[in-house]
Amino acid sequence: MTEADSQTEGEGMASRRTRASLAVFWKGGWFRRVLLVAVALMLLPIALTILYIPSFVHPISTLMVKDLVTLQGYDRKWVPLEEIAPVLMNSVVMSEDGQFCSHYGVDLAELKLVIDDAISGEKPRGASTITMQTVKNLYLWLRPLETARKVVELPLAIYVDLVMPKRRIMEIYLNIAEWGPNIYGIEAAAQHYFGKSAKNLTPRQAALLTVALPNPITRNPAKPGPGLRRLANVIERRASRAGGYVDCLQ
Repeated sequence: MTEADSQTEGEGMASRRTRASLAVFWKGGWFRRVLLVAVALMLLPIALTILYIPSFVHPISTLMVKDLVTLQGYDRKWVPLEEIAPVLMNSVVMSEDGQFCSHYGVDLAELKLVIDDAISGEKPRGASTITMQTVKNLYLWLRPLETARKVVELPLAIYVDLVMPKRRIMEIYLNIAEWGPNIYGIEAAAQHYFGKSAKNLTPRQAALLTVALPNPITRNPAKPGPGLRRLANVIERRASRAGGYVDCLQ
């Protein structure tokens, strides 16, 4: 047998072993099990969203689950929307998602601008809506895999907006948003930073809490620096003129 014949025979044996392994994989049911797990993970947020619609259900976020698993614990006091100062909701909408009441979970105009920026090589701007942030906080935790997360986040945000009232989306968001290390929800944040309930927040305090949201680990609403104070000034003015932007929350 020549060296070429030996090589050909070796490759043939490797190919047969590969096919045999694949056959065992299929026959053993491993593929079906992996597929079933993947389908279950995809369907879980769909089922949970329906479960989360009633107001008596108090969901927790993936970060809160992480705090529980790592035995850190967390501070969160659930409050209904009626017990949150309207100026806080106005501030959040005018800062985070001005079209919250009019879009369907995803702000297509902002998304187009992000895509255009990416194509032109410019630094992408943020285009996450409040609904998208709620979906991320409830179901996703893939910070190192931003692009992969967005692929899942976008259709889920549209689905959540379709089946869940805007007021309920806002209520969940404000009760699971991270406002500091192991601090979640507006009630715990208001009490931690200002020693008062969320329903008694002043316009200034609401603005400071709002501008802390993009980076709650490093931004302290109770001890704002010059930059944070300037941002709060802008949001406070916008919140006072929210008007029709918050009609869906009335």
